[in-house]
Amino acid sequence: MVAQHQIVLPEFRRGFHLVTSHIERNLPVLPKTGIVNLFIQHTSAALTINENADPSVRADFRTFTDKIIPDGDRCFSHTLEGDDDMPAHIKSSVYGQSLTIPVTNGRLNLGTWQGIYLCEFRDYGGPRHIVITVIGE
Repeated sequence: MVAQHQIVLPEFRRGFHLVTSHIERNLPVLPKTGIVNLFIQHTSAALTINENADPSVRADFRTFTDKIIPDGDRCFSHTLEGDDDMPAHIKSSVYGQSLTIPVTNGRLNLGTWQGIYLCEFRDYGGPRHIVITVIGE
């Protein structure tokens, strides 16, 4: 079985946002075993998996990421869309556009403290499109 569909995440402010429940609400019926691939169709946002309990982790991710790849660095020539555009592209490449998660007993098999983050790197990124591909028996 292979199934694929797209969902749209609402606009989020810049930062790291726990979107696990939004993703899970929009999944098709999952097979007993398999994999789910999530792919974000944007070059200035990303997906990652990390700590889902303490919100300070997400704040620290933003602080660290903005420190090592700051907006408005004069070394960037791609600046037509604003000071946050080129840094957003670099951050997106660092974190990545896709996640593959195992399916066990018809559910995403995330660890106890794991959640799916939308990494929004633009001040005004807009809604974000995610392609969900399910492969299983």
